[in-house]
Parts: sequence; C-alpha cells; structure tokens
Amino acid sequence: MTSRVPSVRPAPGRRPARRRTLVGLVLALVAALAPTGGSPAQAAPVLLSQGRPATASSTENAGTPASAAVDGNTGTRWASAFSDPQWLQVDLGTRATISQVTLVWEGAYARAFQIQTSDDGSAWTTVASTTTGTGGTQNLTVTGAGRYVRMYGTARATGYGYSLWEFQVYGETGGPTPTCGSANAAQGRPATASSTENAGTPASAAVDGNTGTRWASLAADPQWLQVDLGSSRSICRVVLRWEAAHARAFQIQTSADGSAWSTAWSTTTGPGGVQSIDLTATGRYLRVYGTARATGYGYSLWELEVNVTGTEVPPVEPTDPRNPNLGPNTFVFDPSTPTATIQSRLNTLFTQQETNQFGPQRYAVLFKPGTYTADVNLGFFTQVAGLGMSPDDVNLNGHVRVEAFWMGGNATQNFWRSAENLSVTLPAGTSVERWAVSQAAPYRRMHLRGAQNQIQLWNGGDGWSSGGLMADTKIDGTVVSGSQQQWYSRNSEFGAWTGSVWNMVFQGVTGAPPPNFPNPSHTVIAQTPQVREKPFLYVDGTGEYRVFVPALRANSAGTSWYGKTPAGSSLSLSEFYVVRPGTSAATINAALAQGRHLLFTPGVHHVSEPIQINRANTVVLGLGLATIQPDNGTAAMRVADVDGVKVAGVMFEAGTVNSPVLMEVGPAGSAASHAANPTSLHDVFFRIGGPGVGRASTTLTVNSDNVIGDHMWLWRADHGDGVGWAANTADTGLTVNGDDVTMYGLFVEHYQKYQTVWNGNGGRTYFYQNEMPYDPPNQGAWMNGASRGYAAYKVADGVTSHQAWGLGSYCYFNADPSVVADRAIEAPTNPNVRFTNMVTVSLGGVGTINRVINNAGGTANAGTQVVYLTTNP
Repeated sequence: MTSRVPSVRPAPGRRPARRRTLVGLVLALVAALAPTGGSPAQAAPVLLSQGRPATASSTENAGTPASAAVDGNTGTRWASAFSDPQWLQVDLGTRATISQVTLVWEGAYARAFQIQTSDDGSAWTTVASTTTGTGGTQNLTVTGAGRYVRMYGTARATGYGYSLWEFQVYGETGGPTPTCGSANAAQGRPATASSTENAGTPASAAVDGNTGTRWASLAADPQWLQVDLGSSRSICRVVLRWEAAHARAFQIQTSADGSAWSTAWSTTTGPGGVQSIDLTATGRYLRVYGTARATGYGYSLWELEVNVTGTEVPPVEPTDPRNPNLGPNTFVFDPSTPTATIQSRLNTLFTQQETNQFGPQRYAVLFKPGTYTADVNLGFFTQVAGLGMSPDDVNLNGHVRVEAFWMGGNATQNFWRSAENLSVTLPAGTSVERWAVSQAAPYRRMHLRGAQNQIQLWNGGDGWSSGGLMADTKIDGTVVSGSQQQWYSRNSEFGAWTGSVWNMVFQGVTGAPPPNFPNPSHTVIAQTPQVREKPFLYVDGTGEYRVFVPALRANSAGTSWYGKTPAGSSLSLSEFYVVRPGTSAATINAALAQGRHLLFTPGVHHVSEPIQINRANTVVLGLGLATIQPDNGTAAMRVADVDGVKVAGVMFEAGTVNSPVLMEVGPAGSAASHAANPTSLHDVFFRIGGPGVGRASTTLTVNSDNVIGDHMWLWRADHGDGVGWAANTADTGLTVNGDDVTMYGLFVEHYQKYQTVWNGNGGRTYFYQNEMPYDPPNQGAWMNGASRGYAAYKVADGVTSHQAWGLGSYCYFNADPSVVADRAIEAPTNPNVRFTNMVTVSLGGVGTINRVINNAGGTANAGTQVVYLTTNP
C-alpha cells in the first residue's frame, strides 16, 4: 500500500498527501538481528529432535549411542546390533505436529523401515514406510503428530546393523489434542474367525454395523474373531456387544502382520452384555481371543467396535457436480434470473462491503453463460466471475467497476476483490470503465468491449492508486493509468495504453507502449517464458460444474483464449471436496488423502493443523477470496515436493499465536526437478495483522524447484487493528530456497527484516513492488549488523544466477523520519545476477533509502524523492 500522490509525477520536494495509517505505540525493539554480508537465514520447519533424549533397541558399541543421532554432529552416529528389527526413538518433550523427517544414513542403512509416532512411547502409528530404502540422505514429508518419533527398521540393506549419522524430526509443537474417537474403525473391514456356527453367523456379521446380525462360533475353546483395520492404528477403545453366549475369559490382542500377537487386555470374569474396554494398543489387526465360554454354546457377538486415537474425521462428503453446495455466500445467477433480483443483490453486497476491509465476510457472485444487464460495483472481499469457458460466454451490459469515493477518491486501500472471466459492454453514452485499485485486486481473463472505450486505473481526477494486475485480458480500447503509481500487465491485448508514474511493467502484452525507462517508466518484455494461467470454475453445456486447468505456455504473448481454443485439462467438480467454513483441517486432509482436489467457498477457514498437499497435480481453488487462518501457531498449508500442484484464489491470514511460516512449498532440502510440470500459485495473498494481532516469522517459503508465482501480495499490515512494531511481528515475507523459481507480479510489504530473501539459483522476478516497514521506532531498532535497515530484495551471497525486471521500493518512516535504509536491493556482484529498471521513492520525503542496489544509485529522501537506475551490473 503506497502513499497518495498527485495524478502527475511528483516534483522533487513536493510532499504527497499522507494516506491514513494506524498510529500505534512503540512497545519494544526487534532483537537478534542477523549480521549483514552473510547469507540470510532460511525459513524451514522447526527442528524439534536435536538434543532431545533418544533411546534405541540396541547399540553396536559404546561409541555409537542413540544420542549420537540427535546431537547435530554428522561425524557421530548411532549403530545397532546386526539383526532385525531395530529401532531408534526420540522424545520431543511435548506433543508436536510432524511434517518432515530427515534420515542421514551411514553405509549400513535400512532397506525396509517405518517412521512412527506415539503420544505415550507405547502405542505407535506409522506415518511413513518403505521397502525400497535408498540410504544416503532421505527427506520424508509426513503428516502425523505425537511426542515420540521413531525409525523402526525391519530389513537391513547390508550385513551390518542400522546406522544413522543424524535423525532429524521437523514440525511444530502443539497441534490437535489426541482424542479417542467414536467412529467404528472396524465397520466394513475384512473379518475372519476360527470357526462359525453356521452360514447365517459369519465373521463379517460382527463388523457390518447391524446389531441384528451376529457372528457365532462352534461350541469349543479356544475361539477367536479377527478384523483387519487396513493400516496400523492407535487403538484406544474396544466395544463388544455380546449375544447371550458370551466369553467368561478372553483377551484383546493386536498384531502388525496378523501372525505375531500381543495381548493388550484380558479378563477371566467377563460379564457379557455390552462391554466398553478402554486400552492403549497399536496394530493393523485386532482380535478377540476367547479361552473360556460362559455357556454351553459357542462365542457370539452382535458387533465388534474399535475406536482409534486421533482427531476424529467425519466422513468426506461427495460433491454433486450439477448442484454443488457452494455455501451461503456464493450467489449463482443464470439468464432467467430477473435483472432486478441480480441488481438488488449486487447493491446489498456493495453497501456492506464498500468499507469492510477487515471484516470476516467473503462473497462470490457467479454468472452462468448468457447475457445480463448489471452494474457490478465491487467492494472488499467480493469476487465477480463468469462461468463460461471463454470470457465472451458471459456478457454484462453495464459495468464491472471499482471506485474509491469511500476514501475521498484515494484508492490506495482498495484491496482484496477480483473480476474474472467476463466480457463487459458499457451502457450507451458511456465510454469509461473505472478499476481504481491497489494490491490484491486482479482484473484477470476479462474482455472490455468497444474500441472507443477506456478503462481508468485510478478514480479519475480526484484520486490515487498504487499497484495492480491485468492478466490474460483483452481491452479493445485504451488503458489509462492516470495517477496509478505502478502496474503489472501480463499476456494481454490492449488497443492502446497511456500514462505512467513510477513503475509500469508490460510482459507478453500486444498493444503495450514502446519500452522507455525511466521517462515514461515503461518496462516492456516481449514474451512470458513459461506460465500457466489460473484455473477457473465453469459450467459445461450439460450443466455440470467443472474446473479448467490451463496448460503451460512457453514464450507466449497475448491472451490464452481470444480467437483460440485454450489448451489444458478439465476436471469434474465431483473430483473436488467443497470446503465450507467450519470444516476441520483433519477432514480437509482426509479428502486430500482420498485423492480429492479442494474448492474453498467464501469465508474464513480456521485450521488447527497444516493442510498437507502430498499428491502431484492437486488443485486448490478458492472462491470469494476464501481465507485460511491457523489458530495455534502451525503453518496453514504445506505442499510436498511433487509435480504440478496449483493453488489459486486463496488468502492466508496469520493467527494470534506466531506461526514459523504460513505456507511452505516443498520441505526443506527439496531437490527434485519439476521443470516439465511446475507447481504454480495464482492470486495467493497473505496478511499479517489488520483485523487484529497476527504473527508469523516467515510468510511464504518456497523450497521446491521450478515453482511459478502468478500475482501474490504478502502484507504485514500498516493500518487496522493489532498493528504495531511489537504487535503484528513478522520478519520476512518471501524466502526462496528452490532453484529456477519465477515470480510474475510480486508484491511484498512492511516486513521487519528482509522483505524478500532469494537463496536459490536461476530465479527470475518480473515486476516487484515493495514498501519498507513504516514503523521502526528509531534507527537502533532497525539495524542489520552494521547496516542501517534491511534490504527490500536480498539475493544471497552464494547465488550465481538471478534476474529481475521492473522493481520499485518505497519508504515512509513515519514513526521516525530520520530512519535510513542503506539500500533497497542487495545482491552479489556477478554478471549473471542482473537487475533491470529499478526505482526507489521516499514517499513525501519521509525517510531515506540511501542507495538503489548495493552501492549504486542515488539517494531517495526529502530532497530527491524519486531515484531511477536502469541496470546493474
């Protein structure tokens, strides 16, 4: 968000009007600032196991104890005896949500092993397993929770024992409290028995959920009934519903393989009737082993019920693709809907949302293919979209507009709204559309008809605006930027463009103005090297809702749809789980585990554990800027190091308990190539504070290679509630550790240390907008070793290849205008690390940016408020 400026380029020394910000108390200083000059710290899951108590099934000798595998020293190791099985276990000290386990094997590694978690060190749950272990360093993405974590080896790869240089467990403390669920894990599972009385009393009758059917054995001792739970489970309760012929003496037994059994509970005084037995056991198989009958008949059970430990997951409901439940805040119109009904709904939403930038309300307004007459005036957290395969399948005679009269014409706070997949025909006698927005307000896959028309990117003669996106859009007439300070246009088609303030970037745009920087400040890049357009919801000719996933395009220009058939794939909505507010993270993860994609409906979705995306090509699509907020300091979403995940149209909101990271793409150490099928993030936004206190050390960490970012805003709030130097704390916005990561339209603002940290090679950024934090209380509170302040864009010292085009960084140190940032960009001096077309601005002369990049470029301050630099090196 950027200060207001006049509608022409401000002259040196001319102070722009200040936008409204929350003036808070300065409460504390930020401690433990990293020294300048070295590579910045990489955000990653927290290492929980180092230095914790460790035990093992055996040790080879006194020099290879269990503790050596968790001491952080890769020169010491644990080694076991030369036999199977063996295990190594670490006590984390408290319950934790586990996201990654790293095994650094010595030459004596495991061919077959399991990673298991436990809350008590006794009952274990398997969260990962393999029979084809490779040795070396293995980074395993897992989803689990517990206080104890162990590697349980069942087959050695050599004639020696098992040997680990390091056993590292990553995750976050806390997570859901384990509960004994009420769901019957045995129901419908395969069951066998030692015998049956007759064909009408089979073993399966005891696990069919019907208390009117039963299993009965022959009249002899011993007898047993066994059920296969499908995987190893932590069993906390067994309920036995006996027929009159019950057991006087019996045992409850569990087994990992259905062969070797352990007794978890036993009695010699069984009363019959309904017995609810609390116990702690683990196994895939459970059996009731009767040794003494209470009658002269056999053993007879109406029902065997098994409850397991964990956050109880309700059934994952199916999705009807013709009549999906998209929640109460999604409004779907078709051409038969009366115009008055549509306009009334639009007016009601705008009245409610015009100024509602920090409320929890979220809305989506969707139009099925056809022609409508409507004036769509978009307020906060409102999405309007067409449901056609092409924008031209839905035509609105009227407007799709955003204005800023609520703020006196100042559009620098017009965030969080979107228009997508529509065509607009302006009313007769009107030739101006207005899209006066700043960040997180995409105008995507749109068609403004009429060569005589224009679209204004500010409020007209009375306003200012600061940053936005047009993508995959056709404007028949003219785009007029006016006082819009910076703008990114990608893969679009314009009749013409006029205007410039500080930083206008055009990429793959036909009809773009000629390249000319800095006056006018037009950065023009002819093609987009590799991009995938955002997935979108549509209705096909049969009335079925589907999601279209556009294909990758290489070296492209122009839209993906006008005059051509878009390439890509189509998914029925029946393949999606529709997430409505109130759905637990456990249910969402259960749906993902079943192979479902996710469609988030409008609202704020609270999660108590990370949403874990482990399957390649998973699509996560949000409607109405659906917002995901972690409640207990966990990450909101983690993506495994897999191909082709697409996350689109969602916002992540920090909770009051600090999260180490809000979203992570790939675990630490990810190294797989995804060049042919990269993961992509589209219109993904992040907010730290504003509605109230929010905290996150790092907002987004990208560890995977080849990831594409397609329009993102990462924002530590500078106004609203819960805002202040010691309130909405957040060190870093974006950390990129992966190689060959590309960002198109990247906005990162107000973080307290580096705004963006780039550690991977081969990175590319096309358009970067940044504001440094407004609120350092004084220079001493904002020091990076000997350097004053932190750079807005930091390329790590060890990086050998990186490129960026069209970068703007601005300062407005209103808490102490004497504060100085030594530089906007820090990067190694290397001919393959190149920056093109940079600008720094001291907004109103409030504060100083001393250099543009490293020691190059002039000083932006009260005397010279705007400084340009065309290239470096």
